[in-house]
Amino acid sequence: AFLQAGVAELTMAAIMNGLALHGGIIPVCGTFFVFSDYMKPAIRMAALMELPVKYVFTHDSFRVGEDGPTHQPVEQETQIRLLEKMANFAGKPSVLVLRPADKDETIVAWKLAIENRTSPTVLILTRQNVKNLPAVGASRFEDALNADKGAYVVHKEKGSKVDLVLVANGSEVSLMVDTAVALEAEGKSVRVVSAISEGLFRLQTKEYQETTIPCCVPTFGYSAGLPDSLRTLVGPLGGVFGREAFGASAPANVLDEKFGFTVEAAKVKIAAYLEQFNAMVSAIKSI
Repeated sequence: AFLQAGVAELTMAAIMNGLALHGGIIPVCGTFFVFSDYMKPAIRMAALMELPVKYVFTHDSFRVGEDGPTHQPVEQETQIRLLEKMANFAGKPSVLVLRPADKDETIVAWKLAIENRTSPTVLILTRQNVKNLPAVGASRFEDALNADKGAYVVHKEKGSKVDLVLVANGSEVSLMVDTAVALEAEGKSVRVVSAISEGLFRLQTKEYQETTIPCCVPTFGYSAGLPDSLRTLVGPLGGVFGREAFGASAPANVLDEKFGFTVEAAKVKIAAYLEQFNAMVSAIKSI
């Protein structure tokens, strides 16, 4: 059954809570991600009451085309993931937030959303076309099943030593994989991690967390939103590049180039970070 709420996101989210409390159905609602701002009170209530509402947010970055800067989410992912860091009364994460990297991760994200009966689920999806990631194991779909751990390796380093770990989620993951390939051509051994859900990742064993994103290894995050959404994943010596301003509007490919979301731009930012990392390590060793 389908109900069009109109341009009334808070009303829509409140109706979803009522449907969930009624029972017998799986309530799902959708809108542009930037308008999650209007829905926060109802989402917070759903988190408080442990309601299994599914929120499908699209147009998840500055690449929204002709709709302009009013429709560009910048801080919204960081905001919604604050609920992911909070526990409900049962002591579990109050919201499951998933930003999938490609088609197969999206299928797995939907599976996780349907299976989640104890809290709201937020799916954050892109507007633009995103190519599927190369398979690491037997198939890309089997790789994507590891998304239930919150973060997993989507591009393995060459050899036994990791020179650099790149962390991203959503549409930035494919950019990091392309960047890793370019860096490997220059002799670096690079791992790429898709971090679809920090909340799920923090529920894993310390051993899994450490083997996925090892400490004391240069770790750099790339985000189309505020850098804060990846800060705690990269560690105290890690770096994050993201959007810290809004207001510009242009076609997606133009914004990618202007904002630094190309392989060449990423290589420059990673090189600058590696210099900072080496300086920090030298300073620590000198103490």
